[in-house]
Amino acid sequence: MARFRYSMQSILDIKLKMETQAKQEFSAARAALDEEEAKLSRLCDRKRGYEKEAERLRSGTLNFRDMAENKTAIWCMENFIIDQKACVREAEYVLEQARVKLAEVMMERKTHESLKEKAFDEFRREENRREGKEVDELTSYTYGRKHSAQA
Repeated sequence: MARFRYSMQSILDIKLKMETQAKQEFSAARAALDEEEAKLSRLCDRKRGYEKEAERLRSGTLNFRDMAENKTAIWCMENFIIDQKACVREAEYVLEQARVKLAEVMMERKTHESLKEKAFDEFRREENRREGKEVDELTSYTYGRKHSAQA
């Protein structure tokens, strides 16, 4: 039996490498988004801590300097949170772009794999036809030899 060789195997190999690279990029983008979200969460926690501190400062003896510092800290945290939300949105955009690229690369790979399957199916059909033809020729030859020997 002949050996199957896909003529575009090198292209399929490249598509597989591209898919692996796209998966790595997607994973890195996901990790970056997770990190940005964690930073945002930490900032929100710090702001809540400052707000609890402000509440405590208002309920005890009034120290205007501490209250002003606390108010400034809350204001700074709000600005940091706004900036961090922008970073999260940017990371989400990068992740979406990586997802789209991964989907495209996977579709291209699957297309080439289906082409390879079709080529292999055609190869098998051709091999079966060739083997059938050889069997027919051998049968005809054997049948012809028997009749020529009897005559």
